[in-house]
Amino acid sequence: MTPDEFQTALNVSRETLDRVRVHIDILRQWQEKINLVGRGTLDHIWLRHVFDSAQLLPLLPAGATRLVDLGSGAGFPGLVLAILGVPEVHLIESDQRKAAFLREAARLTKTKITIHNARIEQVAPFAVDVVTSRALASLEKLIEYSEPFLKLGGVCLFPKGKNWQDELTAAEKKWKMHLETLPSRSDPDGIILRIDEVRRVHGNPDRSP
Repeated sequence: MTPDEFQTALNVSRETLDRVRVHIDILRQWQEKINLVGRGTLDHIWLRHVFDSAQLLPLLPAGATRLVDLGSGAGFPGLVLAILGVPEVHLIESDQRKAAFLREAARLTKTKITIHNARIEQVAPFAVDVVTSRALASLEKLIEYSEPFLKLGGVCLFPKGKNWQDELTAAEKKWKMHLETLPSRSDPDGIILRIDEVRRVHGNPDRSP
C-alpha cells in the first residue's frame, strides 16, 4: 500500500495524510536507535501498521470521544486514530524511550494527545468510550487491563491473528462479554474483535457511565 492508496481507502484530506507521513518519517528515524516495529514490516508500513490502525476508526461507537490505547509503542493504533480525528486520545506506554518517541511524534504531527509513561496497572482508571490495543497481550489479559477503563456502553477494539479463538476460549473462563468478529482489511489471516458488555464470570461491581 502506498500513501496515495491509503488516502483513497480512508478518504482522508491531504493535510491529514501529510501528518501521517510525518509520523512515519520520524518512526523510520527513531527505528535506527530503538526497536519500534518489526524490521521486516518496514517495507510494508502503510499496510501493516498505518492502515491496520486506521481501519478501526469506522468501528468506533457513534459519538465516541475518549479513547485509551494500551501499550501504544510506536503509536499504533492510538496516535494514528488521534491524527484521523478522535477528539481525546490517551496513550499508555511503560517504556521510557517509546514514550519519548510518542511525545516527539505528537509534537511534529501537531496532534493533541495525553501520554501516560507508566505500566497500565499504575494508571488510575478513567472512563473511556473505547479501549484499543494491538499486539500487546492475550485477550484474557487485555480484558483485565481494559475493564477498569470502560464506561457503561464502552467497547474494546482488538486486532488479533489467526489464533484468536484459542485466546477467546481462555478469556471466557474469567469473563463474560458480547463479541463481534470483523474481518481485518489489512491481514487476510487477521480479525478485529469488537467487545462490549464486559463483566467477570463471578460478578463485577457496577461502573459509572
